[in-house]
Amino acid sequence: MKSLAPFLILISFNVFCQYDYEASDKYPFGKLNPEAPPQVADYAELIGRCNCKSVIRVDQSTWADTLSMLWTFKYIMNGMAVQDETLKADGGYTGSIRQFIADSSRWYVHFFSQVAPSTTLPSWEGGKTENGNIVLYRDQRAPNGLEGDYKITFSNIKNEGFNWVGEWISKDRTIVYPTWRIFCTKVIDD
Repeated sequence: MKSLAPFLILISFNVFCQYDYEASDKYPFGKLNPEAPPQVADYAELIGRCNCKSVIRVDQSTWADTLSMLWTFKYIMNGMAVQDETLKADGGYTGSIRQFIADSSRWYVHFFSQVAPSTTLPSWEGGKTENGNIVLYRDQRAPNGLEGDYKITFSNIKNEGFNWVGEWISKDRTIVYPTWRIFCTKVIDD
């Protein structure tokens, strides 16, 4: 007779560990956990799936052709954090894990990419601004060695979609150099 131990362990796990806010048939993008820091709701209008148009700067005066992509946001960690992933028409794939750390009152966003795998995930930090944008920064030198930051801004955030821009900015904020723009329209809500 086979042992029932693995079966009983699985039942015990399901009885004592309720993950009511994870993705499910009813909530394919998960749900916000009411026990989460209120700031986790900063991404509420982005939760779901968007059709997006992405354009990257090639050089000082030229932008590449627009690339279509699908960008999906969902709650993870039982509704305590947010994950996103992009699937690009050229076969590229990227994603992020977004956690709000209450002790520092900041978002920490850990980025990963199939195009440029890394043993240490780069991370951005920041938060929601008074105008409703979500702004994140990461130290990054310009190609000429000038110290600065790579700034990511989510703007025009609505249930219907959002805009995104990535730009290098100098530490004194006098030089702003956009390198990437994305425009998204929601196709599936939570």
